[in-house]
Amino acid sequence: MTSTHIDVSAIDFDALGSWMDDQGLPGGPITDPAAVLGGTQNVMVRFERGGRAYILRRPPIHTRSKSNEVLRREARLLAALRGTAVPAPRLVAAQTAREPVFYLMEPVDGFNPSTGLPEPHASDAAIRHRMGLEAAVALAELGRVDPGVLPGFGRPEGFLERQVPRWLKELDSYGDLDGYPGPDIPGLHETAGWLTRHLPRSFTPGIMHGDYHFANLMFACDGPRVAAIVDWEMCTIGDPLLDLGWLLATWPSNNGHVPGLPPPRELVAYYAALSDRDLSAIDWYAVMACFKLGIVLEGSHARAFAGKAPKEIGDLLHATTLGLFARAREFMDGVLS
Repeated sequence: MTSTHIDVSAIDFDALGSWMDDQGLPGGPITDPAAVLGGTQNVMVRFERGGRAYILRRPPIHTRSKSNEVLRREARLLAALRGTAVPAPRLVAAQTAREPVFYLMEPVDGFNPSTGLPEPHASDAAIRHRMGLEAAVALAELGRVDPGVLPGFGRPEGFLERQVPRWLKELDSYGDLDGYPGPDIPGLHETAGWLTRHLPRSFTPGIMHGDYHFANLMFACDGPRVAAIVDWEMCTIGDPLLDLGWLLATWPSNNGHVPGLPPPRELVAYYAALSDRDLSAIDWYAVMACFKLGIVLEGSHARAFAGKAPKEIGDLLHATTLGLFARAREFMDGVLS
């Protein structure tokens, strides 16, 4: 992750220091505060105190409606993952009793490949190939965690059955935006019908990241290992195979900055060797991920018609949606078989 200096007046570091004292953390002045840049609207600030480095994660200064609840869930999830083999940021302490909610975590020693590849990764094809497999390793570790460590965290009952109606309803809601003519997405209804007909009969609930792709992974600086899965805003208890489907749906279209990744079939086979989950319906999960992500991105296209997003962004994301539905067609045709 990259950093830049910020206006420290945006955060009350005196109050933060007092809170840290109450947590029994090392004392002293807070030094070297800098914003951590990432793909989230939440605020992340790196600083040092008492010879130790921290990352503070808190809602944006102008809080969104669900900002505090999202961070409560993240903090609870990260606390549950401490002591597991899942590569995740290590939670230090969290303030969830009042708002704004925030938490402290240890900085991750690693890099995000979307910002470029360091050495030895840039010049070693074997490392880059292995990076793709390590993404499967990290996901399989998450799938092994007992969801019972997070009681009441999600609604796994009927999780898969809810997906198609949930996202078709989301797509219908875009019609409330002025000027949006409705979705022009070839294959939309065909895909929805295929998903309904091929719904897996059952699944084993587990912890889901909810947005599992390369931009949300940090890799070790000295090799292909995943140092941390980051940005847990969409985490829930559901079907972990949908995370694998999400990785396949965005593979390799969002991973062009890492040439030489393994093909999707190899990725699936590697995950299967690490997991006791039934992957016989993996094509369904890949199609479902394309369907959901395509509808989510179409929302920006609809908002652009209403003047609530730049037209060029809306057009770009609509094109991405069309690409995702074309990719869903490939999965339905059995490219993973």
